[in-house]
Amino acid sequence: MRVLFLGDIVGRMARNEVIRQLPGLRDELALDFIVVNCENAAGGFGTTPKICDALFAAGADVLTTGNHVWDKKEIIDYIVDERRLLRPLNMIEGAPGNGIVQVRNAAGLRLVVVNIMTNLFMAPNNPSFTALNDALVRNKLVRDADFILVDVHGEATSEKMALGHYADGRASLVVGTHTHIPTADLRILPGGTAYQTDVGMCGDYDSVIGMEKQAAMDRFLGRGNTRLSVALGPVTLAGILVESDNVGLATAVHPFRRGGVLAAT
Repeated sequence: MRVLFLGDIVGRMARNEVIRQLPGLRDELALDFIVVNCENAAGGFGTTPKICDALFAAGADVLTTGNHVWDKKEIIDYIVDERRLLRPLNMIEGAPGNGIVQVRNAAGLRLVVVNIMTNLFMAPNNPSFTALNDALVRNKLVRDADFILVDVHGEATSEKMALGHYADGRASLVVGTHTHIPTADLRILPGGTAYQTDVGMCGDYDSVIGMEKQAAMDRFLGRGNTRLSVALGPVTLAGILVESDNVGLATAVHPFRRGGVLAAT
């Protein structure tokens, strides 16, 4: 199988570019599935039903999120009905929506996507390791899925890396989101799980993690209550492409970067 994951979409220009390119990428890269993190797609903060519908129409099979999932309140009713839009699995009990989904493509291949939020330096959530283990006990490669993708949304690189090793051999891909900066450690772990600590964002990299850089610097310098706004320069799409075998383990992993100021792959 061939699965593409795209990192956090930041703002309107990035989401328009993702929507524009997704149909062609499916054909160009011979993709079986596409998964996209959309939690910053609406002005850098949250997502909306209209945005999600547009991403699904363009070819996204599953959308993941993170700590900004509830920034736009209209998403609450939508996420209850649309199971392909995930919120972190380990959010406190009673949160609307779900954090895990299985989808099938026209060929009958089964993709399971798990959305987890880390605990270090993040808002309070249930323990990430317990939630991930429970998901991987209930969903096993071959028996329940041909490919299992885990989006680990979090701040601490150590926690993300530990979760990757914890899932090694039980998931096809563990990929980090949230920090918006692509790390250089993408690889296949000893047990056959593809891994990257953070896949980066789809957005303007001449910025501070997708936000206009002067406003961000003013905040760090204590120059009043400066409002952040999305940077509007050329967009880089950042992601990861994984190939897997007939038991769902990774056989190859490739960085995906296109457009903007980062070196293309």
